[in-house]
Amino acid sequence: MRFVIITGLSGAGKTQAIRSLEDFGFFCVDNLPPTLIPKFAELCYQTGEGIDKIALVIDIRGGEFFHDLLSSLEVMEEEGTKWEMLFLEASDEALIKRFKESRRHHPLSPGDRVIKGIEEERERLKDIRVRASYIIDTTNLHPRQLKEELAELFVREGEKEGLLISVVSFGFKYGIPLDSDLVFDVRFLPNPYYNEVLRDYSGENKAVKDYVLKWKDTSKFLRKLEDMVEFLIPRYIQEGKSSLVISIGCTGGRHRSVIIANALYELLKKRAHRVIVDHRDINKAVVGDESK
Repeated sequence: MRFVIITGLSGAGKTQAIRSLEDFGFFCVDNLPPTLIPKFAELCYQTGEGIDKIALVIDIRGGEFFHDLLSSLEVMEEEGTKWEMLFLEASDEALIKRFKESRRHHPLSPGDRVIKGIEEERERLKDIRVRASYIIDTTNLHPRQLKEELAELFVREGEKEGLLISVVSFGFKYGIPLDSDLVFDVRFLPNPYYNEVLRDYSGENKAVKDYVLKWKDTSKFLRKLEDMVEFLIPRYIQEGKSSLVISIGCTGGRHRSVIIANALYELLKKRAHRVIVDHRDINKAVVGDESK
């Protein structure tokens, strides 16, 4: 029997995760009190209904009961019941944005600032996080991409390497992404903003793309960037890192960074890495407000 505990930060995607596992044929229960886990596992083993895949969401919503999670897992181990833990997390910036968009209160800060609840929850979960079998950072993952990650872990049994690479384009005027592992500045490249024909289009436009890629410095930079990333990837995997965020920045995050991020994404994809691309600021740039 496969027994999966889903936990992690509020707003990190646990609801989406349990829905995905349900689609994969798991018997799923949300917000079960941790003290009931061993008894529930025993019941599932004894039933003749053919339940062989179980997923439980156990999180901070359980209040005081949540503190019993680790002790309950120890009881399961003593009884010979194997379990896996999936821990979901995201950057403070992403979590705050999600709570604002959903207009929901953080369970640990119902009448206070969301960031205080996030900080307290991180502190409460630090001992649980180190026991996790899998950690997924959902900062740059859309629901479809999270489901794909879960399929790799629980359906296809991790056929590919365990490192998920996120290539993020951004504008320095809006700040460097908080979860960046590597940051590259491409403001040295010619800026399409100063071409009146190209100014109003983004880096997704073919003409803008061709303009940026035609320069020798662009080609040389991409070769060196690919070489560096390929050098680092196996070393990050060796250190046990499960996700890598590569941030590419220009002034407004609309032209050059988008093109370079897309180019790096394609290069890594051709080498069979698990990689996604996200253009954080592509729709933020304001015409008439960009400089070198």
